[in-house]
Amino acid sequence: MAKVTKSMTIGELLQLDQNIAVILMRAGMHCLGCPSSQAESLEEAAMVHGLDADVLVAQINDFLSK
Repeated sequence: MAKVTKSMTIGELLQLDQNIAVILMRAGMHCLGCPSSQAESLEEAAMVHGLDADVLVAQINDFLSK
């Protein structure tokens, strides 16, 4: 199983599993299609949206473990 970290880019996460987009969009990140978001780290994107990157990492890793 792949282990997601908050330093991974949004592009890397979506390449890992496209379904991660659902988790990010549910959290309020609706800009996943924006070209600049692809190079942004999960931590940077979380900060811009006022989210806790550690919570997102836990949710994504929980999803990937199933």
